[in-house]
Amino acid sequence: MCTYVFSQLSEEIVKTLVTLNENYIVPEEWEKMRIPLTAEERRRLDDIKSTLYHRHLVVMNETTLWARAIYPMLVLAEQGHIQAWSGVPLKASYLAFELEGEADGALAPALGGRIRPPYLIVNEAKRGIHAPDPQFQLYGEMLAAARLNWEKDPNPEQEVFGCYTVNDSWAFVRGVVSEIETDKPTFTLEFSPVYNGIWDAEQIVQLLKFIVTKHLEEIKNG
Repeated sequence: MCTYVFSQLSEEIVKTLVTLNENYIVPEEWEKMRIPLTAEERRRLDDIKSTLYHRHLVVMNETTLWARAIYPMLVLAEQGHIQAWSGVPLKASYLAFELEGEADGALAPALGGRIRPPYLIVNEAKRGIHAPDPQFQLYGEMLAAARLNWEKDPNPEQEVFGCYTVNDSWAFVRGVVSEIETDKPTFTLEFSPVYNGIWDAEQIVQLLKFIVTKHLEEIKNG
């Protein structure tokens, strides 16, 4: 069995591991995935945005950008035992391959202060000529998360969300992994429009809140 590190993944490799179904963007569907912000959440979001307006985000290093522009919005989506996390180690074994590495961030349950399998994975695009493709790295992280969730709850279709950020722009992906117990699972993906981290910040947090709420409702309903 081959083990693949997320940062090594390419389109060619991913297609050898799973049957990949990538669907066109349907903005109207993503428009429905929103939960309004409370007055307190809007105030906190305004504080985040105010620190970014006059910053040179394009040249800001990745760690600083994560701390200022990305992670604070993940925190705004926290509900109950679902928390925002950074530096999330993931390792999952399918029948024919293994995936491992570390995701930049996630929204995931906490139990006793320890992270449980995540429901939303965030990948921050790295800079440089030899930097890995954030899209296929994210695919691998989502596949790993789906497998870990399946081991906890063997639903034949595992829904998992992902997001990759490029500077302060956000692009979301909804994934469904099926035929998990076969040598070549099926991975179906739907893409969101690209959101600007400042001008579309409220829409981003509304979407994050929707994803968390949907997950909590699924847990509650069994």
